[in-house]
Amino acid sequence: MRPSWCRSQAVLARLAAPGDEGNEIAVWVFTTFRIPWLVPLANSTLCRHKSRMTSLGGPIDILCIGGLMWDIIGRSPAHMRWGSDVPGRIVRLPGGVALNVAITLARFGLTPTLLSAIGRDVEGDELLRACDQMGLVTTYIYRSDHLPTDRYMAVEGANGLIAAIADAHSLEAAGDKILHPLPRDPLGGATARYDGYIVLDTNLTLPVLEQIAHSPAFADADLRVAPASPGKADRLLPFLNHAHATFYVNLEEAGLLCQTEFETARTAAAGLLRRGALRVLVTDGGNETADGTPDSIITATPPEVMVTRVTGAGDTFMAAHITAEATGAGRIAALARALNAAATYVSGGNPGWSGSPIRMRWLPRARPEGPSSR
Repeated sequence: MRPSWCRSQAVLARLAAPGDEGNEIAVWVFTTFRIPWLVPLANSTLCRHKSRMTSLGGPIDILCIGGLMWDIIGRSPAHMRWGSDVPGRIVRLPGGVALNVAITLARFGLTPTLLSAIGRDVEGDELLRACDQMGLVTTYIYRSDHLPTDRYMAVEGANGLIAAIADAHSLEAAGDKILHPLPRDPLGGATARYDGYIVLDTNLTLPVLEQIAHSPAFADADLRVAPASPGKADRLLPFLNHAHATFYVNLEEAGLLCQTEFETARTAAAGLLRRGALRVLVTDGGNETADGTPDSIITATPPEVMVTRVTGAGDTFMAAHITAEATGAGRIAALARALNAAATYVSGGNPGWSGSPIRMRWLPRARPEGPSSR
């Protein structure tokens, strides 16, 4: 029977430490093939790393830092234009880029930890309960007695997003208070560094993003950054030339970061790479999507589906791509999985991992060569 400490490879993946490659492989082989003589090596690796993470109650799969709010979305099957007044449905859903990504990561079998700010109000209580029910870790969320829980409002028609307004003023007012739990835990201690995945969105203020970009606590982290909206795309600038940052942007956001306009995702990816980005993924609705590094740019076209919703599609793409790479998929396979997940989402489905618990890649991550912003 599988030991309780091996409840999923997603947990084991965060236990690796430099110099323990042999034990890491032992754990992976044992949990995959159930070879009994590897138990001592696997167990010693687990116990050693658990002792380093006791303040958090266990290893962290992935940190999601950014927007945590209620999405109020009005949807109509009719084509809409400016001034349209049509029948439809209005729903309230947990939202915000960081939360949307975390929700999808949870569907894929991970246990994301949230860092954000919400009000100590009825809406905040309801949002926390919703997050807890989805298996997200909410222990470290900052709650304010004086700020309301943030909200987002959008209107969608058959022809896509018509308009949206994000009220993330409480998160912005909280500033770096959302990071206060870190210095008291192994994540942010003077001698401890977090080397896992971090999702960041630009609902965070520029000073907070700059603090994260330059923090020694995150010097070894794999940063996955995305704009909360085109209007906040320029807040990603601190991560240009950052050796461990991957950008997830759409065509418009890429143009804003480069102060120009692009015709295709491929040219947009090339433009961001010239600006100093080390890794970029550029989407363009139903047109081709590009994954660019200094070595190459690959592209793929999303599947054709009937679009029933659009808010959260980019976040679903991001979560699926991160999960695919964390489980060992190559660039081409990861891009295909992400596009398929986004297509499932916009067509009304809920993409998730099928089959057995996911097995995150267990071997040390290769560090890209290049200048760092730190």
